[in-house]
Amino acid sequence: MSAPPGPVSPAVMRDVLGHFVSGIVVITAVGPDGPLGFTCQSFSSLSLEPPLVSFAPSRTSTTWPRIREVGAFCVNVLAADHQELSSGFARSGVDKFAGVSWRPAPSGAPVLDGVSAWIDCALRDEFDGGDHTIVVGQVQDLGADAARLPLLFYRGRYAVTSGEGR
Repeated sequence: MSAPPGPVSPAVMRDVLGHFVSGIVVITAVGPDGPLGFTCQSFSSLSLEPPLVSFAPSRTSTTWPRIREVGAFCVNVLAADHQELSSGFARSGVDKFAGVSWRPAPSGAPVLDGVSAWIDCALRDEFDGGDHTIVVGQVQDLGADAARLPLLFYRGRYAVTSGEGR
């Protein structure tokens, strides 16, 4: 009889789950003091009927609580040449929108120029997700640019796709 497995370490979990390719999004909104945003890797489509998406900001995020108060947000799917945007919106304590061009989504939330896709949402629900919060958004409007390939993240690094096999 073998012993039950021990606890899974965060380092091993990160390493193993890093084998799953993910896209990178920037969640945006406009608050009382101007535009807000943060980079997020844990985004997915959740439901077609009703149209729902989900993402999971870290519990330590200082931006998510301010976006939560707005009650609406836009998910910006970054394009392959947006590594700098991804890094910029991941920083704290800086003006993340300095030099960043955008236009308002129907909710008023920023749609960043050149994104691969955008999804404008109303906040529907939040759930406990351990060291993250699972957020569910009700899709209000959306759009995509089929010519813009997405920015990918794989094994701790940015990756790109050739777009072949479409």
